[in-house]
Amino acid sequence: MEILTSIKAWQEWRNTIEPEKSVGLVPTMGALHAGHQSLIARCRRENDICTISLFVNPTQFNDQSDLANYPSTFDADRALCEAEGVDAIFFPQYSELYPDNYRYRVTENEESRLLCGAHRPGHFDGVLSVVMKLLNLARPRHAYFGEKDWQQLQLVKGMVEAFFMPVTIVPCPTVREDDQLALSSRNVRLSPAHRQKAAGFPRLLATPAPAEDVCRLLEEDGFEVDYVQDFKGRRCAAIQCGGVRLIDNMPLRKGDGQ
Repeated sequence: MEILTSIKAWQEWRNTIEPEKSVGLVPTMGALHAGHQSLIARCRRENDICTISLFVNPTQFNDQSDLANYPSTFDADRALCEAEGVDAIFFPQYSELYPDNYRYRVTENEESRLLCGAHRPGHFDGVLSVVMKLLNLARPRHAYFGEKDWQQLQLVKGMVEAFFMPVTIVPCPTVREDDQLALSSRNVRLSPAHRQKAAGFPRLLATPAPAEDVCRLLEEDGFEVDYVQDFKGRRCAAIQCGGVRLIDNMPLRKGDGQ
């Protein structure tokens, strides 16, 4: 398994791959868990070459304390990637991916301002900008994104279509704990008591009722609610639990107020 920390090294390695071989990419911010593992496994199955990026992207954090608290687990991430048969890890520094210091960026002017975008100004500019950079560098045939980040998934698909990028964005189902909490790198920041409480988030989000009623139920259960809204066939929500921001979504069903 190659571990490449510079764009020059990455491009030199990428240029050794025969054009007929399919390359898959799993873009991540590290702190890998079983959800990422499922993306890697699918990428491995569907491509000749499986690559992953590990980069905590500062431009998508509107809260600097959130960035400072984001888990850093490179040794464990490397071990997981090796066990899963990843061919190459791209592990760059900020100066490599942002030589312009973020003077140039990708902006979507409508859907990025809803849901998470309404509560995290500039978040999706950072997401789309770094994803475009990674796709341009990796030149994958397929790139894998989890459905837990539903809004992000829709925006990345839209960006790829808008800029005629030769890559297929592959959505992958959300992986959940036994109590149905969606796996997230942020879950490790929950105290034991708040981790137990967080199990109520997906349970209440699945309630067959209008979004405003689900919002009220979450608040009554003690969560600080950023939003509960229906978006592109999903009921999406973001809450705070013990100071940790969690997001989730469920497919809309008959009886959900639609």
